[in-house]
Amino acid sequence: MEMISKLTKDSILDEEVFDEIFKQEDEIYKARLTLTLLDRAKELGVKKKFEDLLKAYTKVQKQMIEKEKNNRTLSMLNQWTNFSDCEYDRMKCLNWVADDDGIRISNTNPGSPDIIACYHPILPIERMKNLETGEEQIKLIYKRNNKWSEVIVPKTMVASSTKIVGLSALGISVTSENAKFLVRYLSDVENANDDYINIQYSSSKIGWIRDYFLPYDKDIVFDGDMRFRQLYESISVGGSRTEWYEHVKKVRATGRIEPKIMLAASFASILIKLVGALPFFVDLWGETEGGKTVTLMLGASVWANPGESRYIGDFKTTDVALEAKSDMLNNLPLILDDTSKVSAKIRDNFEGIVYDLCSGKGKSRSNKELGVNRENRWQNCILTNGERPLAGYVSQGGAINRIIEVECSEKIFDDPQLTADTLKKNYGYAGIDFVNVVKEMSIDDIKSLQKHYQGLIQDDDKMQKQSISMSIILAADKIATDQLFHDGQYIDIETAKNLLTEKEMVSENERAYWFVLDKIAMNGIKFDDNPDIKTEMWGIIDNDPVEKTSTAIIYSAAFDDLCKIGRFSRKAFLSWAVKKGLVETDSRGYPTKAKKLDGIVTKCVFLKIVDEIPKEFVNCNDNFEITDDIVFD
Repeated sequence: MEMISKLTKDSILDEEVFDEIFKQEDEIYKARLTLTLLDRAKELGVKKKFEDLLKAYTKVQKQMIEKEKNNRTLSMLNQWTNFSDCEYDRMKCLNWVADDDGIRISNTNPGSPDIIACYHPILPIERMKNLETGEEQIKLIYKRNNKWSEVIVPKTMVASSTKIVGLSALGISVTSENAKFLVRYLSDVENANDDYINIQYSSSKIGWIRDYFLPYDKDIVFDGDMRFRQLYESISVGGSRTEWYEHVKKVRATGRIEPKIMLAASFASILIKLVGALPFFVDLWGETEGGKTVTLMLGASVWANPGESRYIGDFKTTDVALEAKSDMLNNLPLILDDTSKVSAKIRDNFEGIVYDLCSGKGKSRSNKELGVNRENRWQNCILTNGERPLAGYVSQGGAINRIIEVECSEKIFDDPQLTADTLKKNYGYAGIDFVNVVKEMSIDDIKSLQKHYQGLIQDDDKMQKQSISMSIILAADKIATDQLFHDGQYIDIETAKNLLTEKEMVSENERAYWFVLDKIAMNGIKFDDNPDIKTEMWGIIDNDPVEKTSTAIIYSAAFDDLCKIGRFSRKAFLSWAVKKGLVETDSRGYPTKAKKLDGIVTKCVFLKIVDEIPKEFVNCNDNFEITDDIVFD
């Protein structure tokens, strides 16, 4: 501004003059300057105009100061979330405005509207670190239609603008347009509140996790697959503890083995890990209307809601789904209703499913990042039912050895509908009570109890793996009877022992032998050397009237086909059969001999047809070994 004495009646009214007044920080100097300018304006005859402009500038200056003050206050508020009726404390949100109108941030382009990250409140409140994988998930709360909801999602989802749009399926307002800003907001809030946001250790499995038992111990929370959310939520309590115990005691008092064994097997499921055993099946089979499904519901009601489509599953699924479900249940029983209703994929590989479930671990699988996914593992009991034995769906002894069959030939319950209704209304308490009792016991005491029962039922004629499984069931029955029911209704030892399969019934090679003889009897025409019969020949039957013996002389290729149909190993069977004296060998010890049939010399298996298989090996040469057949020339 030029010297006051040189100001004219026009220049004294310029904006530059008033800017000079209001930029002064010294209020005394500012007042003196204002008075001097007023005197000069009077001299120039424009005092009235000067005073009017001074009032106008003073008003604008006050408005600017007030606005700046408000903006400064708002800016301070905007550094914290400001959601109404939110149960969580306010959090730092840096430059974001987070209130009931949504999430937004000022646009750096002058005159442009604010950038919207989300149209409704949303906030990260908890980090969840998985104990199995070390991977993190994050719990978000969000408000839609005046209602707060929460969801747990993988940390990788909220860290990627392409993946976070998946939250739209849950009702969160996110699109490809605002995705990257929502990612930034959630990241900023999480990092700005690192000391406040709690880290919760979690597991995608239930049952025994370290020294805790999920879902009863709350120090570790479940963060498992959303596909199993309904299954997880079914593991709860309902109705009355007293009503459940009173009704179940009445069922136990009938003395029927079926409900006792299913109930004990359900309890036993959580002992398998503690004694270091492998999973096993308990299968209840018999005619319809016997009460098999209600008995299965009884086992389920120990831990969960046994109602339809709740805890109990079925076989109309895939092997991958069963593996994932077993991994999630971990130590709680896997319960599957009706073995006759199986999917095509399960039916084609039923034996493999039995082996896989009883192995306690799933297959190793790679992921799309070319890494290896966490291997599924479980140690539990699998409870099933059906109209025919589960063992009827498998042929190999190894699979049968993992199944305890319980026949249900008559109606189990006097009023199955009453029992079903009672269990649907009252459930889940016994599981909590049993876990609390087991926690008070030492693992050595539990193992000692299991070993005690194994010694009582161990028999040279019984399969050892089944004896171990049954001993765990009997140990669980003892604990539950003494500590929960107090009714003295123990499973009878001899009855339990009779449920175990005889070794002879399980021997895969014996089953293979009788299978081949059945096929020979069913296809007698294929062993008839009558030249008038035109059919595919499998061999001949050689009857010795003097020795009164019969030998099936089977083409080697036909025998191979029978092995494939019966799904047993040719090499293992022939080795066993030679040692039992059921297959003749050549001079070099090979299990095939040359035989001239229809004028052609060919290699054949000479299988003796007997009524009873020798119990002892008759050919026990330590140097004897079945090798691959040598082609005859």
